[in-house]
Amino acid sequence: MSYPQRSVLAAVTLFILAPLVAEYLLGDFAVTFLSPLIIMTPMYGGGALLIREVTRRTGRGWPTMLLLGCAYCLIEEGYSTQTLFNPNSFGMHLLVPAWIPALGISGWWTIFMLNVHAFWSIGVSIALAEGLFPARARAPWLGKVGACVAAVLCAAGMAVNAAYMIRHYHFIASTTQFAITGIFCALFVAAAFLIPVPAPRTKTGPAPSPWLTGLAAFLLGFAIFLAPAITVILVAMRGGARAHMNFFDAFNANLGWAAVAWILCADLVFLLLLRAFSRRSSWTALHTFSIGAAGALVYGVHAFTQLPVVPAPKTIVLASHMLFLVLALAVIATAARRTRSALLAGLQQPIPTE
Repeated sequence: MSYPQRSVLAAVTLFILAPLVAEYLLGDFAVTFLSPLIIMTPMYGGGALLIREVTRRTGRGWPTMLLLGCAYCLIEEGYSTQTLFNPNSFGMHLLVPAWIPALGISGWWTIFMLNVHAFWSIGVSIALAEGLFPARARAPWLGKVGACVAAVLCAAGMAVNAAYMIRHYHFIASTTQFAITGIFCALFVAAAFLIPVPAPRTKTGPAPSPWLTGLAAFLLGFAIFLAPAITVILVAMRGGARAHMNFFDAFNANLGWAAVAWILCADLVFLLLLRAFSRRSSWTALHTFSIGAAGALVYGVHAFTQLPVVPAPKTIVLASHMLFLVLALAVIATAARRTRSALLAGLQQPIPTE
């Protein structure tokens, strides 16, 4: 089967978009520090492309992509950056909250990373790219050779990133940790292809406005990022956090598992609402896109609340956050217009429950 040039353009768009969403829109790096893209573009772009191509070629939908996104998370954070196991990653002591000694991991950081990579790094990037090319949003964009190239690029990016992290932090996880990571990665991949293929939407009833689905996704997404702050505030209101503690001390000392529970509750509400409404025949590609757009806005807004991984002048950081947020809004506006036009013109392919 041959694929039109437009599909290749869509694939290239996703390849470039994924690292920008995953790291720069989030605020991890300022626009003046673009050299990490040499590693991040093949790692994130290749991973997102591979996951999308495998999913679309097998006629599957978003549950498969999100489960494969979880597997991607374990590969990146377990094998490549090793932040799931390194207690000194970025000098932030990320493993202290909800510490699990038997596994050498933080329950909070692990759950948080699974959300970040499955939904944002992979899901949001794919949703934005498919919104920009709605007529072929559920068709493969590459041939088998192209998909293999994406896999090779992703593996190369992961390997180079791993070498850099090991050289920089002088840390290598234990054999047991690597083995357990591999087991869970395999389980996510198996689950991605064992779940039933989506059936056509037949459930009657109105779906909410795409504006409402986007708003709900934005609020739930932001709740996940605010989990540490919210749990500190709630416990402090009940007198559970000592007055002399700063925010991070209080979170690390008392609230790791409370943050885990908060995130899991947000995930459960999101998945239940999505399942209830996305099965209705009135659910359209614009609803699906609204969720991805909301996720991008969560990143863009949250960037203003954090410092970049590599220090930069405050004015540069602020300008960078504003630049990427404006670019995200431009992409969202363009994709929303194209998706709406495709729906009105009847160009959008019939879609199963996703």
